[in-house]
Amino acid sequence: MAGITPGTYLFLLQDSFFREDNPLDALIIGAGLGFVIIIAIVVRVIRGGSDSSDSNRRKKSGTAIRKFNAFTFHRVASAFGLDRENTKLLEHVFKNEGVNDPEKVMKTPHMLDRHFKRTFRTIEKNSNTDEDAQERLLRLYTLRNAIESAPVLDGEPTTRLTENTPAIISCEKDSYPVKILVSRAQVVVTDFPKNALGSPIRLNKGTKVSLSFFTKSSNGFSYQGQVIGSVNTDHGPGLQINHNGKMKPLVKRKYRRRQTDIHCEFFFVNIEETGSGRKKVSRLVVEKRRFTGNVQDISNGGCSLKTPTLVHVGSRLKISLDYDPNYPISVLGQVIRSNRSSSGTILHIKFVKVPRRAYNSISGLVFGYHDD
Repeated sequence: MAGITPGTYLFLLQDSFFREDNPLDALIIGAGLGFVIIIAIVVRVIRGGSDSSDSNRRKKSGTAIRKFNAFTFHRVASAFGLDRENTKLLEHVFKNEGVNDPEKVMKTPHMLDRHFKRTFRTIEKNSNTDEDAQERLLRLYTLRNAIESAPVLDGEPTTRLTENTPAIISCEKDSYPVKILVSRAQVVVTDFPKNALGSPIRLNKGTKVSLSFFTKSSNGFSYQGQVIGSVNTDHGPGLQINHNGKMKPLVKRKYRRRQTDIHCEFFFVNIEETGSGRKKVSRLVVEKRRFTGNVQDISNGGCSLKTPTLVHVGSRLKISLDYDPNYPISVLGQVIRSNRSSSGTILHIKFVKVPRRAYNSISGLVFGYHDD
């Protein structure tokens, strides 16, 4: 017996070790072992099937198999400046959505909005009352807007100017919307800026300008440069600008803005005061006369409205958009700037009162959660 020590060998030879077994005891032990083996096999099959289906599901979706890392999540949430309540809500959204790489999702707006859109649909479907739905949507959109307005993370933008990118040329105190026609190295060609009447503006050679633009994720950047002349392009005459190649991030807007073309109605709003002294009371009175226009862009902070009606700067307006009966938008705004053009007046309006439902409706419109 190789491998058995002498002492052990003598022990095995003792009569007491070879005493006759009870057949009933052997039967009970065998049955117990068999039962344990069967249970182990069943558990293994169940777990294996579950793991396999989960693995296949992840493979089909292209998602890496990894666990949610709480440390990474809280580090990213902190970098975006989220408070405790928003951090807790975001963690709930990510865990429900099975997000395993929070840093990548937070830095990729279209991925982030995909998860938020599904959460939006879940809230609409599972809320017990409309009041409950509006309150939960308000929290969701407050979180999304907080992420939107957070500073750009280091190393995030590698954006370069490309053709057909909308931009803004700023010269001294004036700004003009333009479009990028050609972009090569540090030379950019834009269409000529136009004044309020639609006439091209000629900028002299050597004029210092700032060229600003926004990416699809609403991050803003600018280049400093100077005009070097005009040139003909496949898209028509253009303004040639030589910039310094140093892209500078702009302060992000508090709310994302979306280009639209939505018909609207608006009414002038006046302040009516009654009483005197400490008993003086002010209230807003909406005029009955109705005017129409089209909202060309909108955010939760304001909008641009094109109308044939002459409206003075400082006027207060009640604006109702003909958008979607399921997502009504009616807000109170004040005109802060107006531009006259050959086709009407463009009013730049700052919202001064946005009801909860309107806030939710505008947010859903801006982020595309209402889109099919």
